[in-house]
Amino acid sequence: MTVAPRDGWNGLVAIDKPAGVTSHDVVALLRKRLGSPGAGHLGTLDPSATGLLIVALGAATRAIRVWQGGTKTYQATLRFGVVTDSQDLAGRVLETRDTSGLDEARVRAASDAFIGTTEQVPPMVSALKVGGERLHALARRGVEVERAPRVVTVHAWEWLGFDLPEARCRVTCSGGTYVRTLAHDLGAALGTGAALAALRRTRSEPFGLERAVPLAALDAWTPEQVLERAGIPLDEALGVLPSVPLDEAAASLLGMGGRPAIASPPPALPDPPLAVVFRDVSGRALALGARLPDPARSAHSLAAASVVFPWAVRSGPGHREPAPAEGPA
Repeated sequence: MTVAPRDGWNGLVAIDKPAGVTSHDVVALLRKRLGSPGAGHLGTLDPSATGLLIVALGAATRAIRVWQGGTKTYQATLRFGVVTDSQDLAGRVLETRDTSGLDEARVRAASDAFIGTTEQVPPMVSALKVGGERLHALARRGVEVERAPRVVTVHAWEWLGFDLPEARCRVTCSGGTYVRTLAHDLGAALGTGAALAALRRTRSEPFGLERAVPLAALDAWTPEQVLERAGIPLDEALGVLPSVPLDEAAASLLGMGGRPAIASPPPALPDPPLAVVFRDVSGRALALGARLPDPARSAHSLAAASVVFPWAVRSGPGHREPAPAEGPA
């Protein structure tokens, strides 16, 4: 049975965000309705966009980086023949162009060139920070700054229907990819211009909309009902990482800031800081971290924690609790 928020629930909640609200609004409402002192989302959706928004509650906020980089899938509608300052139809129209020579074959051929790994310049109207200030705040003041290109990957760009000058598609891409910018760049390649007319996120791997609840459910349902349908407990959500079991003595030492030895050799390549989840004998997640070489025994490795969950912390000599993982608020 799902544990109620008042009992200290930790995990993820899948929300089907409607258009017209910000991702921050969703986080604030979820925190209030479920009585969670801490919450943060795993990836911003524009106010005009709809679909899957995953929110971390409680101790899960310390592990946000674990899930942030997952592949994203979107359904989008593009409008050709228009260029806007925000790269979607919510922005100010900068230019309109003729689309009479545009056809389905040209659009399909042009989009194929975007499949794979490439560099993308983020739009000015975005939540990215430059010099400590959000780009969209600068854009509202009419200030445009240079943005460094970012490496993104488009795994698939499938066309679902054409009613030119609009067309519907499905895009599967790496985290951090702006579909608005893909639309804008495709329009530039075609010479017609293009802007995003609608966007819906359907997956943020390994999570999908099938488990999400509409935002209105937060007012209509009890917290227990919301979590029963849309809650992903922390132990389950961390199943995306390899598990390293610890016996009671090792778990105690880890909780005091130590590095207990575990009876398995370290990986051939060094683990990144949040590579594995250390669990107790019952399977409960205790900490996130890495396996390091044991200088005393080549057949063993050392459990090095980067994030220790509150229930695993023990007092003792040399204890220090690692800083929580950063994530969006």
